[in-house]
Amino acid sequence: MILRLPETYLKIFGDMVKKHLFFFSIISLLLAVACTNTPWHKQQSELFLNKGISYIELRQYNNALKDLMEAEKYAPDDHRIHYYLGMSYHGKGLRDMALEEFKKAVELKEDYSEAWNYLGTMYLDRGLYDEAIASFNKALANYVYDTPSIALYNMAMAYYSKKDYQKSLARFNEALRIQPETVLRPQIEKNVGLIYYDQGKISEAIAHFKKAVELNSLLYDAHLLLGECYLKIKDNENARKSLQTVIKLSPESSFGLKAKSYLQSIQ
Repeated sequence: MILRLPETYLKIFGDMVKKHLFFFSIISLLLAVACTNTPWHKQQSELFLNKGISYIELRQYNNALKDLMEAEKYAPDDHRIHYYLGMSYHGKGLRDMALEEFKKAVELKEDYSEAWNYLGTMYLDRGLYDEAIASFNKALANYVYDTPSIALYNMAMAYYSKKDYQKSLARFNEALRIQPETVLRPQIEKNVGLIYYDQGKISEAIAHFKKAVELNSLLYDAHLLLGECYLKIKDNENARKSLQTVIKLSPESSFGLKAKSYLQSIQ
C-alpha cells in the first residue's frame, strides 16, 4: 500500500524544507566569510601579497601571479591584491584579464587612485580616450592621492591624442604647478613642445624642447624634435648639433636612422 500525504501537507512540508535550506545557505556563507577573516588569514594574505609585489618589482610576473593568487584565497576582498594582480597580468601581456582586475580593485575601494590611474592608461592604450579621461578624473578626486602629477600627465596625453591641445596644455601646466619637481618634468616639457610644434608655433616648440634636453640630456627623441624645428627655420648649424646628438645617443633606433637621413640632406 502506498500512503500519500494530502497536497496541503506536501506544500507545507516543501515550504519548510526550502526555508531550512535557505537558512543553511546563509549560515554556510557567513561561516565561509568568517573563515577568511581571521588574523591568521590576514597574516597569510599579507605574506603572499608582499612576495608578489617583490616579484613585480623584479618583473617576474609569472611568479608574482602565483603568490598573488594564493593571497587572494586568504583575502578575496582585498583591493590591493586585485591591483597587483592587474599589474602582473598586464606585465604578461594579458590585458583583458588585467583590465578586469583593476575594475575589481576600484569596485572594492572607490577612491583607489593608483588603480584608477592604471585603468586609465589601459583605456588610453586602446584609444578609448573619454574612458581614460574619466578614470584619471576618478584618480584625482581623491584629495590624498600622493602622485596627482602622474594622473594629470596621463590625462594630458589623452587630450593630446584627441587633438584637444588647449586642455592638454592645461593639464600639463597643472601637473607642474602641483608638483614642480616631478620626475616627469622633462617629458612634460617635451610634450608641451609637441603641442606647439603641431600648431606650427616653432619658436615656442624650440624653447620647450631645449628645456627638456637641459633637464634630461638623454632624451634623444627630444633632440630629434629640436633638430627638426631648426631645420624648419633653416638653422642648419643648430640642426646638425641636435641630430648628431641623436645619433650618438641611439644610432640604431628609428630616431637615430631618421637623424642620419636629415644630416645627409643638409650636408
